[in-house]
Amino acid sequence: MRASDLLVECLEREGVEHVFGVPGEEMEDLLFSLRDSGVSFVPVRHEQGAAFMADVHGRLTGNAGVCLSTLGPGATNLLTGVADAHLDKSPLVAITAQGGLERLHKESHQALDVVGLFAPVTKWNTQLSDPNIVHESVRKAFKLAQYEKPGATHLELPEDVAAEETETQPLPHRERVGYGVPDEASLARVEDLLAAAERPLLVAGNGAVRTGAAAELRDLVAATDLPVVSTYSGKGAVSDADEHSLMTLDSGAHEEAKSALAEADLVITVGYDIAEHDPAEWGLGDAGVVHVDSEPAEVYEAYTPDVEVVADIGETLCALTEWFEAVDRTFDADWFADRREHIVEDVSGEPADEAPFTVEGVLPALRGAMADEDVLISDVGSHKMAIAQNFPTYEPNTCIISNGLASMGIAVPGGLAADLAVDGNVVAATGDGGFLMNAAELETATRVGCGYTVVVFVDDDYGLISEKQEANTGESFGTGLTNPDLVAFAESFGIDGYRPETADELRDALDDAVGSDMALIAVSVA
Repeated sequence: MRASDLLVECLEREGVEHVFGVPGEEMEDLLFSLRDSGVSFVPVRHEQGAAFMADVHGRLTGNAGVCLSTLGPGATNLLTGVADAHLDKSPLVAITAQGGLERLHKESHQALDVVGLFAPVTKWNTQLSDPNIVHESVRKAFKLAQYEKPGATHLELPEDVAAEETETQPLPHRERVGYGVPDEASLARVEDLLAAAERPLLVAGNGAVRTGAAAELRDLVAATDLPVVSTYSGKGAVSDADEHSLMTLDSGAHEEAKSALAEADLVITVGYDIAEHDPAEWGLGDAGVVHVDSEPAEVYEAYTPDVEVVADIGETLCALTEWFEAVDRTFDADWFADRREHIVEDVSGEPADEAPFTVEGVLPALRGAMADEDVLISDVGSHKMAIAQNFPTYEPNTCIISNGLASMGIAVPGGLAADLAVDGNVVAATGDGGFLMNAAELETATRVGCGYTVVVFVDDDYGLISEKQEANTGESFGTGLTNPDLVAFAESFGIDGYRPETADELRDALDDAVGSDMALIAVSVA
């Protein structure tokens, strides 16, 4: 078979169902290999959208999403979404075409050092310079992308290599390499700290969700009465309906969660890394810190754990729960109960019907229109902060936020990937700035037959930047926007469009749209 056929057979062996990408002439052999396979190639409108789709697929399923581009500008367009996946620990395999090997040693049309460009935003990447290394390279790309902590990998396929014949066969798919149980000495030190603590607190990070340890974390909370705060990527690890949840680190009009952190005498982070939220803002004081994760903590003056338990996160949490049950110890919940009550009041209050729409005011209606298991994909902007802080999340992996790279433009393509990956309903929430960055993927969504709801918060501004400028200088510059008629824009794709002007119209629009075919709701916000 051709090397391109072998690569596609390797993708099939890895269980890949969709490859998102933009075609190019240097990938002709690979495209026809995909045509003749069981893998669906989804042509998209921009390579960045393809990478965001693969990114969200990886976040939601734990299986590497795959995106594809041609060389040169196709590869550079792909780069932002690949970097987003890498910093948010989402498994992704990027494949780029390249010109023939005979012209890469000299200046050549569209030829760039793509392997060099991708090196800083991938765990591993390589050029497939020989057809006989394709099987090993694809297996390695998926193994490393999916291994804790997951991230992005990249394969470059020159067009002449793609056409060459090979007799090698795909390597067998193997189960992922797992982490072992926590060591007894580290556990004993954690137990000593817990025995001396009066106000311990848990911080749920990305890893608590990503590794499937939410059930074990919930068991620990139920057995101990420990309060939990989450990073933006840890939302849903413990349900925000649980009386122990203090929601996210910035939740509450008076930053109740951070004040609880400041009062805690022991903080146990679960699957947390410092890219998720800067611990310098936590005000920990003299509190002890325990780091539970699959990798050691980053070295940072503001985060120097007393104990690091580097092991399978779920196994570590199970061991701590067993210890608590053996010593028959729980903690007094009174010290954080008032904070919990204030947070719930902040996030659940709906504005008066005649009040102008705000993002915070819209979120209770959006939450009411969605089931617990439905998925919200948040773009980046001022609305992201409101969603992270004020959108109650009840199940793991049901509120997807670009956090590590914080890249605008992820919501519309991410909604497409989510709709293909999950059974529940999907809502993509975005500002007008982020929406128009990848709005063309609405065409892809309708062509593929997706059905999800896009909520666009319209303020004709890069609002978060304006807020920060005004806070610093009292004025803003360079942030104003104009927008097309977004309802007419949606309808031009054959999508239902809504422009609610009252609270009743908003609720009706959400009830009609969520769970139906493709729809867009444009909400003008103050």
